[in-house]
Amino acid sequence: MTSRAWAVGTLVVLIVVLAVFAAVSIPWHRPPAPRADQLAALGSLPADKVERGRQFHSDLRPGSYGAMAIGLLVALVLGLTPLGAWLVTQAGRPFGGNWVAQAVLGGLVVVLVGEVVTLPFAAWRHIIVVRYGISTQSWGAWTVDLLKGFAVGAVIGAVALLGFYTITHLAPRWWWAFGAVGAAALVVLLSFVLPVVVEPVFNKFTPMADGPLRVSLLELAERDGVPVRDVLVADASRRTRAVNAYVSGLGPTRRIVVYDTMLTEATPDEVVSVVAHELGHAKDNDVLIGTVLGAFGAAVAVIALFLLGSWGGLLRLAGIDSIGSPRGIGLMLAVVTVVGLLAGPAQAYVSRTIEARADAHALALTGDPATFEAMQRRLGTVNLSDPDPPTWEYVISASHPSTVERMAAARAYARGER
Repeated sequence: MTSRAWAVGTLVVLIVVLAVFAAVSIPWHRPPAPRADQLAALGSLPADKVERGRQFHSDLRPGSYGAMAIGLLVALVLGLTPLGAWLVTQAGRPFGGNWVAQAVLGGLVVVLVGEVVTLPFAAWRHIIVVRYGISTQSWGAWTVDLLKGFAVGAVIGAVALLGFYTITHLAPRWWWAFGAVGAAALVVLLSFVLPVVVEPVFNKFTPMADGPLRVSLLELAERDGVPVRDVLVADASRRTRAVNAYVSGLGPTRRIVVYDTMLTEATPDEVVSVVAHELGHAKDNDVLIGTVLGAFGAAVAVIALFLLGSWGGLLRLAGIDSIGSPRGIGLMLAVVTVVGLLAGPAQAYVSRTIEARADAHALALTGDPATFEAMQRRLGTVNLSDPDPPTWEYVISASHPSTVERMAAARAYARGER
């Protein structure tokens, strides 16, 4: 069999395995959240808060969707014209056109072009979130965070690009196999590394002070059978007034993290309710499941790119001989961007079902639907959520059930509906 035939066969097998794993690991059944309860919940929210949340999201949309459109346009121009290959060549020229320089510097330049072009939209978003009182950051602090993000992305990107193009350089016919394994391994590695290495770059984490709340959270985790390393407080208030909590990490790196804003805005019982939701993710291995799905997806993407690289029409448009060469970075970016946009609604749907299961877990663990509903009301009003967003936006991008859905689920649970 040829390398291409092996690639096709492996791709089919991986897609089947991915589909089976998704079918058995994703909670396709969602707890009831009757529309009548949703409308009743919407009516119970302060009208001025609802209107302010809706206006906030209306003001954000031009920037959000403008950045998406411009980002797509830039990716297509860099990938479907010789411009991307030219940029890679120019980036490597000071180093004699070395393939390593083209792979690392050229790849970072191509990605940076997209970041720079969409930077005005990021600034637009900052203006809006400051205007509505969500962000507490000055322009200086915002710029520092932006540069930190670029630096972290550059380090991870440089390692990934160097590894990928080293494989394509050393194994031009079989790079799809080694690259698929490498991409999957990178996804798994980042799941362990990001919480303990990257998160501290953006926030300071300190152990929660001894007291009733810390004891309650640790007891909650123990009762749920979810071992956690520590309970930490993130200094989120230095950049936002939004409230949140989460459980991050896998195995020995798992910890409960609570925003300091939540400690001032929410009651202790409400903090417990939110953490119970996050423990649901750990209890059901949602991070691990997401990591496995991501690893399989990365492997599938690499093999699909290899097969796509034989499409002469695309290669001619990009002005390259192979998608596996550094000069093909622009085309690869264009393909990944388009596929990511097309897959967005499906990813959002899966995310919503997983979040709904975690909500059900929180209700069962605490047995306190009233506090759960109160917490959702607080999250929605403080974070300026649209409690009942437009259907089109909900379908294509909502990663969580809406505020009124979550409140309705609590009401249904209180009636004994499961």
